[in-house]
Amino acid sequence: MDQNYRARCKVLWESGDFGLIARYNEPSAAEFMQRLPLQFGERVLDLACGTGNLAVLAAQAGCVTTGLDIASNLIAQARARAKNAGLTIEFVEGDAEAMPLPAAAFDYVVSMYGMMFCPRPDRAAQECCRVCRPGGTIALANWTPEGFIGETLRVVTRAVPPAPCSISPMLWGDEATVRARLEMLVTSLRLTRRVARLHYPYPPAQTVDFFRQFYGPTLRAFALLDVKGQARLHDELESLFTRHNRCPSGTTEVEAEYLEVVATRADG
Repeated sequence: MDQNYRARCKVLWESGDFGLIARYNEPSAAEFMQRLPLQFGERVLDLACGTGNLAVLAAQAGCVTTGLDIASNLIAQARARAKNAGLTIEFVEGDAEAMPLPAAAFDYVVSMYGMMFCPRPDRAAQECCRVCRPGGTIALANWTPEGFIGETLRVVTRAVPPAPCSISPMLWGDEATVRARLEMLVTSLRLTRRVARLHYPYPPAQTVDFFRQFYGPTLRAFALLDVKGQARLHDELESLFTRHNRCPSGTTEVEAEYLEVVATRADG
């Protein structure tokens, strides 16, 4: 069962090219990391790092930085990105639910729109805390169910229902759920709702096409539908982007709410 879970996740996130999507998350990544009091030489893990948005920022701050992701193509892009920027970052291909990393190895474990997509959240939470040292900081950014990304997911799941017994990643953006998952693992927990402004250089219809081509979950959803279903899903997503668009001048900008989770790892 573990291998099946891992294989499905790997295929999903290696589909398309999330590196292109991640570029538009860079402004909110910078804001997220600026709120953390990183110190030179501290050890930072960017969990479910993708192409390394957070890892690059941590390394630029002088931290000893590691990134981990299940997708080999994204790890390859992250390594090339670090090399081109002249940064020393260790990028590791691995499963966030069973990390090939030692216990208590990091002062900070950070994840932005990443760990929330692990299919077994309790395992992911335990692993996140295992690799963080006692007294260290865990900082997560998770899309909320009520926000734009949550609304997008509802549109997609109406067209392509999730697998039976699957757990919604959006629950990582629900405050009560986060408290229940982390309360026995941390000594302090601060939850703050934030807004990411996502700007795409295309009108809404082409923004949907962009996600359809490059974002694994959207690509997969369209692939499971017939021609009529694809057209209907495209229309619904285009309507959603259009309603939320704050830049009706040939580009698309939406405000997407996320829950910022900052916790202190418990002792022991």
